Amino acid sequence: MASKLVLQRRLLRFLQLLAPSSSSSTHVVPFLSVKASECTSLCRKNSLLPSHSSYSRNLCSGSFNLDESQAPLTVDYRSLLDESEFHRLADSTIHSVQEKLEDYGDLVEVDGFDIDYGNDVLTVKLGDRGTYVLNKQTPNRQLWLSSPLSGPSRFDWDRDTNAWIYRRNKANLYRILEGELEQLCGKAIVLS
Repeated sequence: MASKLVLQRRLLRFLQLLAPSSSSSTHVVPFLSVKASECTSLCRKNSLLPSHSSYSRNLCSGSFNLDESQAPLTVDYRSLLDESEFHRLADSTIHSVQEKLEDYGDLVEVDGFDIDYGNDVLTVKLGDRGTYVLNKQTPNRQLWLSSPLSGPSRFDWDRDTNAWIYRRNKANLYRILEGELEQLCGKAIVLS
């Protein structure tokens, strides 16, 4: 979707250069002679442009039919951790998850189960079932998780619950990992 939107924006800029006064006249651009109306109709046929005629801001500021629950929450920057506190909490979390997953790996029978930690990145390989990556993002004061089931997530420290929470859906890092690992490996794990 994002690449299609980028293509649409580039094409819109190009068409605006081609048609400064009217969209039906022929304009000559170095290496190209084209009627703008022909180009826009061709692009509409290939779903590169919307079907309506007013393009100016619709591609950039149009509604994408997202309700409030799908949009990311705004960040209250006053609640961000200072860097030393972030490192303390993030390191503690990552090392705790690493220890518990090492024990968990001894309990489950998953070919290719492997855990690696280096450069603040925890990688958990589950053979052909996928790979998890958990790492620190210091500038954002976040932990980032890449999951073979749920994809990428960014977790902020929530002082009220003392947990890493994904702002978009209020999911807890430990709960996500516990549920997905049980689903993938067939055994329950408690990380908290």
